[in-house]
Amino acid sequence: MHKVYITGIGFVTSIGNDCASVEHSLRALTPGIGLHPEMQDDPSPAKVAGIIKDFDVSSVDPEDWEYPERYQVRRDVIRSFSPHVLYAYCSMKQAIDDANLGEEDVSNPDCGLYTASGGSMRSVHKHLEKMDQRGVMACNPLAIVASVAGTLSFNLVAIFGIRGFSAGMVSACASSGHALGFAFDEVRRGRQKRMLVVGGEDCNFESIVPFAGMRALSLDRNPATASRPFDKTRNGFVGSGGATCLVLESEEETVRRGATPYCEMIGWGQASDGYNVAISHPEGRGLRDAITHALKDASITAQEVDYVNAHAPSTPIGDASELQALKAVFPAPQRVKLSSTKALTGHGLSLSSIMEAGFCSLALQKGFLPGSANVKEPDPEIGHLDLITESEDTQAEVALSNSSGFGGANVSILLRRFAG
Repeated sequence: MHKVYITGIGFVTSIGNDCASVEHSLRALTPGIGLHPEMQDDPSPAKVAGIIKDFDVSSVDPEDWEYPERYQVRRDVIRSFSPHVLYAYCSMKQAIDDANLGEEDVSNPDCGLYTASGGSMRSVHKHLEKMDQRGVMACNPLAIVASVAGTLSFNLVAIFGIRGFSAGMVSACASSGHALGFAFDEVRRGRQKRMLVVGGEDCNFESIVPFAGMRALSLDRNPATASRPFDKTRNGFVGSGGATCLVLESEEETVRRGATPYCEMIGWGQASDGYNVAISHPEGRGLRDAITHALKDASITAQEVDYVNAHAPSTPIGDASELQALKAVFPAPQRVKLSSTKALTGHGLSLSSIMEAGFCSLALQKGFLPGSANVKEPDPEIGHLDLITESEDTQAEVALSNSSGFGGANVSILLRRFAG
């Protein structure tokens, strides 16, 4: 079994499009939520969302998109993109550069890619609409690979010449957690020397507003306070999108290349609620088991965990369920530090797990803990847990990152500070 290190990170998020800006936002509790331009008309009861800056991907035609010059994509390549594929491409380029990987490091049989996304609701809708109006043969021949759930893998494997393992994971808001966990297994068992893991989601009307129909979105119109995990008055999540890429490497590869890791990934766990298609188990049964499995996998005790980055999307039931799970795993008198960064970013759906693991990686390397913003009336169910509402210059040794999704899918990731 090999040690596994995170050696590169790439971000395209509502709170920043690189490590430096994301770190600044996390420390200063600067939110990335605003009035989304596509959600201001009457058809949308929700008005706020995480906003991806420096990208204009509102056009149906990818060739009309505007995005940073450093990421320019050839016309023949971008034709098979949905918005989140562009975000993921940019984050993957960033992570590869951040890890100082060359083409030969990425395109070989020992380097793989696992991805996570729910596909593109907008692209599916637009392509089917065109087919209905103009006939099948008028459709973009790349419509399928541009829109269905595997589109990240289809595109990125081809663009970056990936020759190792590749697959796309779809388990709702736990998707990128599963991708990260299985990628970790490939490296520590020696089946791959390096894995790139990417999660991505569109950030538009079609990807966010349908959740209002299931009464899951916050309808608050104040971007500054609409997302408020663990607050007694929380009333739903705020949608978001973007992409994050993490580079996982074996200790041997890390040493060979002289790379300096952000942190070590030491274990993961998963479990299912077995309860409801859309609602978390009221006692957090599945998440409790996922955390327990992660601790066993990492061969550590609950007392060794310093910080928990909670899934906590700011929904009444979801946050409450997670609190029950955490109190069961970390009983009093242990006051494990806890926060939810979704107060700043909004909920990135299948992206959220890897994005927040990226936040934890930064925090462990830089010696800080991000606070949980917008908590004015703390939920009394928090109990003995140490909810931090301001960011702290505190060096954690071990961080736990949770994610939960539809069908009661739960994933917990454990990371440890790299001490050199």
